[in-house]
Amino acid sequence: MNARHAAVAAGTLLIAAVIVGGATLIPGEAGYGGVGPNFLPWVVGLALLGCGAGLAWQAARGGFRDMEEGDDGEPGHWAGFAWVSAGILLNAALITRIGFVLSCALCFVLAVRGFKSSEGRLDFSPRSWIVDLAVGAAIAAPVYWMFGKLLAINLPGLTSTGWI
Repeated sequence: MNARHAAVAAGTLLIAAVIVGGATLIPGEAGYGGVGPNFLPWVVGLALLGCGAGLAWQAARGGFRDMEEGDDGEPGHWAGFAWVSAGILLNAALITRIGFVLSCALCFVLAVRGFKSSEGRLDFSPRSWIVDLAVGAAIAAPVYWMFGKLLAINLPGLTSTGWI
C-alpha cells in the first residue's frame, strides 16, 4: 500500500463525507424542474465518494497507476496560490455585501493575478486591473441574469432591481 496515495484517498473520502453530511441538512422540497436545493450537493458528495473509493482501491493495490513521476525539486507557486485563495475568500465574504456580479468579478481579477503570477507575467498596471474587472463582470453578469431571470434562483444583488 502506498501511504501517500492512501492519504489522498482518505482526504477525498473525508471531503465527500462532509459534503454528504451537509446535504442532509439542506431541505429537500422540490423546486423548479422537480429537484430541490439539496440535489447538487448530493450529486457532488456521492460522486466524490465514488472517486474516493476508487482512489482507496488503487492505493491498496500499490498506488495510482500510469501517474507521471513528479519533480520533487520544484516547489509550488505559493504567491499564485495566495492570489487565487484571496479571490475565493473575498468572494465568499463580500457576495452578500456588494452583490454576485461585483464579488465574482473581483474573484476573477484576483484569480487572473494568481495565474499570471505563476507564469511570471504579473501586471499591476491600472489598464490590466480594469480589463480583468470588465471581463470578470462580463462573465458574471449573464450568469447572474440566467439564475435570476431564467431559473428563478435568487442570488445576492447590489440593487433590488434584479439586474445587478
